Amino acid sequence: MDFMWINAVRGRWQALLVILCLFHLSSVTGQARYSVPEEQAEGSFVGNIARDLGLDVARLISGKARIITKGSRQFVDLNRDKGTLVIKERIDREELCGKTTPCSFSFEVILENPIQLYRVTVEVTDINDNSPSFPKDEISLKIAESVASGTRFSLMSGNDPDVGINEIKKYALKPTDHFKLEVHRQTDGGTFIEMVLQNPLDREKEDSHTLVLIASDGGEPHRSGTVRIHVTVLDANDNAPVCSQSVYKVHVKENSPKGTVITTVSANDADDGGNGEIIYSLPHLTDDSMKLFELNSQTGEIRVKGKIDYEKSKTYQLNVQASDHGGYTDTCKVIIQVVDENDNVPTIQLMSFSNSIPENSPPGTTIAVVNVDDEDSDRNGVVTCSINSDVPFKIESSLTGYYTVVTDNLLDRESISEYNITITVSDQGSPPLSSSKNITVKVSDVNDCPPKFDQSEYRVTVPENNSPGFSVFTLSATDADWGQNARVSYFVQDTEINGVAVSSLVSVNSDNGVIHAVRSFDYEQIKWFEFNVTVRDAGSPPLSSVATIKIVIQDQNDNPPQVLYPVQTGGSLVAEMVPRSADVGYLVTKVVAVDVDSGQNAWLSYKLQKATDRALFEVGSQNGEIRSIRQVSDKDAVKQRLTVIVEDNGQPSRSATVIVNVVVADSFPEVLSEFTDFPHDKEYNDNLTFYLVLALAVVSFLFITSLVVIISVKIYRWRQSRILYHSSLPVIPYYPPRYSDTLGTGTLPHVYNYEVCRTTESRKSDLKYMQPMTQSLVSVDGAGTDAPQVDKQLVGNCSQMSTLVS
Repeated sequence: MDFMWINAVRGRWQALLVILCLFHLSSVTGQARYSVPEEQAEGSFVGNIARDLGLDVARLISGKARIITKGSRQFVDLNRDKGTLVIKERIDREELCGKTTPCSFSFEVILENPIQLYRVTVEVTDINDNSPSFPKDEISLKIAESVASGTRFSLMSGNDPDVGINEIKKYALKPTDHFKLEVHRQTDGGTFIEMVLQNPLDREKEDSHTLVLIASDGGEPHRSGTVRIHVTVLDANDNAPVCSQSVYKVHVKENSPKGTVITTVSANDADDGGNGEIIYSLPHLTDDSMKLFELNSQTGEIRVKGKIDYEKSKTYQLNVQASDHGGYTDTCKVIIQVVDENDNVPTIQLMSFSNSIPENSPPGTTIAVVNVDDEDSDRNGVVTCSINSDVPFKIESSLTGYYTVVTDNLLDRESISEYNITITVSDQGSPPLSSSKNITVKVSDVNDCPPKFDQSEYRVTVPENNSPGFSVFTLSATDADWGQNARVSYFVQDTEINGVAVSSLVSVNSDNGVIHAVRSFDYEQIKWFEFNVTVRDAGSPPLSSVATIKIVIQDQNDNPPQVLYPVQTGGSLVAEMVPRSADVGYLVTKVVAVDVDSGQNAWLSYKLQKATDRALFEVGSQNGEIRSIRQVSDKDAVKQRLTVIVEDNGQPSRSATVIVNVVVADSFPEVLSEFTDFPHDKEYNDNLTFYLVLALAVVSFLFITSLVVIISVKIYRWRQSRILYHSSLPVIPYYPPRYSDTLGTGTLPHVYNYEVCRTTESRKSDLKYMQPMTQSLVSVDGAGTDAPQVDKQLVGNCSQMSTLVS
């Protein structure tokens, strides 16, 4: 146990030294080396990998630490909870390595998130668990009695699977009356044993001898094996066979076909007859060599018998014995050098792989770790690893035989969402051999693309009087991202248009971008408006874009023309007066109308629908002017009633009708006499009288106020002039603008006449605005329907007042 503990401590220090030496190579890789004796029980402690590599146990657990081996057998297991390595399966050093020393096996410990790779080498030390043995239990020799002292006889070597101090260390031969033992070390590490005759044999005294060959190892406790040697003494044979060469050195290519001649050994014997016949043999051939080579006992020809593999053994030594029938022998050595052939294809093993990588991963992000190996040697075993050049990745060497595939440039899922990477490994043999492995890497989406509208500005025309909920327009936005990052929603930005929230005008469906009218639009109130729509994706953080929507209201012919003149009232009748002396084309009046619609819907045309005498007046279709079309005669009725229809140009067209009363007369009394039969609304006349009196009072008040102001200004100026008169300064008269001097007839340049007519039965007065004499408009108050009432109005109190208005 002390020996095991010392080896374990030594292995840990070696592991720490290796890690420190390789620390500058990579911050995420390292090596550890341990030593354990063979035949340890399952669960036996190997080493504390966490401590030796400077890792926390928590890192082993979070990184899902595991052991990766090249072969199918795993001798060591990892205890993540304790961070230790323990024996998983019984290790037989002889089965694992044979005679190779030192004997070790390697494996890798890999951690994820981030990927870290550590190589662990475990050296298996030998224990003395095997005894020396010989291929046969008994050796039979025939020796002629005439053999001289010093003659050598080769013996088979013992075999001990153990190595080092536990392998065969010495041979002993008992008894030693006639023979002694000589042991020779071979170039391949084996031993060549010869039994040397010390004292001549005498067949007549003793025709046979029995000896024991003992092979002992150096282990503790010591182990040994024996073989019995039976010597038969023959009659005399004078000459022994002699080999042509003591050593034959030949080369043979691995994988040479069966039956290939390697070399031919030869020997000569000077004897005649049976004593001169030579037989060739391989008395001390190992099991491996016996499967690979065969010897023709008659010709000495050595041929290939099995498959020669350079990777298993590079050199073989055959001891060919030439014997005659008299018991004489000679031995020659045949050293066979195996020539390596490039017969092993490099292998690729995927140690760790991430099949998905975010598109915002920085250059240098690891996606895969691979192990490459070639069992050939020299140039045939030197490998290079590469990947296809049409991908944004590169391959880097980390540890011996390990390569890391990392990103070389920034990725963009919207351009390429998936990459096929071909990892190719090739050796430098002739011809070179190669193998490849394909891996597929998917680029996962990151919300890096904002949604985009087809246009930054949209112009949409909507007819007025639409129904609420009317689908105005459908917006369309696309997002180059994928999945949740590409799901877009639409929102109207909360603004005001002429003091009205835009949300009260339009709304947008957040899912499909359909814009709906919230209410009916009226072109006469709003002709167009603009608002912004935001499209936002569902990524984190969300990205958005804005588009401007301009909605233009299209006018519809929904408003009839409105007649501004002549004004249609319910009580008073307004008539246009035409003198009887009017010429042809006399302008009676002009019908003025407007249409609040626009464009073609506001184009107006005028038509004379009805007339008392159609041959007397006509209406201009474009300007609404009513003119006489012939000379007025005495036969024409004094009262003419014209019905004018005003139509717009919309589809369908709308119209308004106005009645124009025309009086053909030369004097005002004549006018009154003709309008006594018009209906009169008493209530309306009372109201009109009230408003006329009120207006007269206001005008009178303003007039009096103006007089007071003028008089005050006059007095002020007079006082100023008195002051200047008593002073020595010259007097300069001052006249304010728009005022005349004190000798003028008034201060207001315009004169307007108002006439108040009051009847004896009226409690209120009607105020009439009098135009100049060329004006033909006459306003008549028909308070009654019969002639006597008109007469009363004529004899009533009438007064006329002139009002000055600036």
